[in-house]
Amino acid sequence: MREPDERALDRAVGGRLWRMAGLAAVAGLAWAARDVPAQLGGRLAGARAERAARSPRFRDGTFHNPSGTRSTMVADPGRNLVKELIFGKQKRRPAAAVPLLRPAEVALSGDDAHTELSVVWYGHASTLVEIEGHRVLLDPVWSDRCSPSALVGPRRIHEPPVRLDELPRLDAILISHDHYDHLDMATVRGLLEHQSAPFLVPLGVGAHLDRWGVPEHRIVELDWAESHDVGGLTITATAAQHFSGRGLRRDGTLWSSWVIAGAHRKVFYTGDSGYFDGYAGIGAEHGPFDVTLMQIGAYDRAWPTIHMFPEEAVAAHLDLRGGLFVPVHWATFNLALHDWSEPVDRLWAEAKARDVRLAVPRPGERVVVDEPPAVDGWWQAVA
Repeated sequence: MREPDERALDRAVGGRLWRMAGLAAVAGLAWAARDVPAQLGGRLAGARAERAARSPRFRDGTFHNPSGTRSTMVADPGRNLVKELIFGKQKRRPAAAVPLLRPAEVALSGDDAHTELSVVWYGHASTLVEIEGHRVLLDPVWSDRCSPSALVGPRRIHEPPVRLDELPRLDAILISHDHYDHLDMATVRGLLEHQSAPFLVPLGVGAHLDRWGVPEHRIVELDWAESHDVGGLTITATAAQHFSGRGLRRDGTLWSSWVIAGAHRKVFYTGDSGYFDGYAGIGAEHGPFDVTLMQIGAYDRAWPTIHMFPEEAVAAHLDLRGGLFVPVHWATFNLALHDWSEPVDRLWAEAKARDVRLAVPRPGERVVVDEPPAVDGWWQAVA
């Protein structure tokens, strides 16, 4: 039988070990959360805040959609979204690895450079536009999670097809809005190190870039209908129906779609948006477009006004007077409750029904807009 002093010693040692384990756990959580305050970004202040206040879209301290569209959840009695997220039967990840391609280097010069137009989709919304000898990168996110935390939040379904430092020289980097799946601190800092291109962003988003060390001369903030010239390109911020926010505060920065126009070719990118009548206006003013990059994923009837369903994306493409349709905002992060492959299946059916030219590239695959690859249903083999 053990003596009382031995039992007391065991309890003391055990208590000390538990305290050490607790301290280690707290230290681990603190280490994992060390970047969260910076991930939240900056706040409007000074000249940036004064400029935002002059925007027709800014009132009562926040930005607004012109139609007064609500960005909150739509009530759906009897539906439990949390329960559906945890126990739902949707197939939200593929059964096999998503096929990745490495785009070959191409020279953006020569006899055909003035009319050249191609697109490389890296996954989710991250896309490279190669237009008339220039390269424009859209909404780059290379991190493993689109979240302020490295431990929690939506995790990538597939790796980026190329490393960030393997990207070719860029002429411009466009950001549509400040949500984590479109604006990523680590990616911005990587681009700051490896590239010299300016960041073109909607009003207010420059506050985040400023906090992350991007120099002022590389930040170009635009309101809707404002343009900036980059080499031979005119890049214009255009309307979108969405919202913004990286923390508890919402709509402190603007959101936008983008028009990229060269002397001969034009590209439209939706960013994130619900379907709205502004697409017809953009098409009338800036179209027709050789290619549209359209958001098709992360939809739900609980938020019908801020993300498009695939059928609505086809309608928007037609409103815009688009040529080739290339879908984005699917396949990389789980951000909704639908099946992983549902968005592109619905898109393919609707595109055929409405006679819309469609290209569905694998991540990393280059699409030459004038000679797009046939849609082959590659995702169905891994879904």
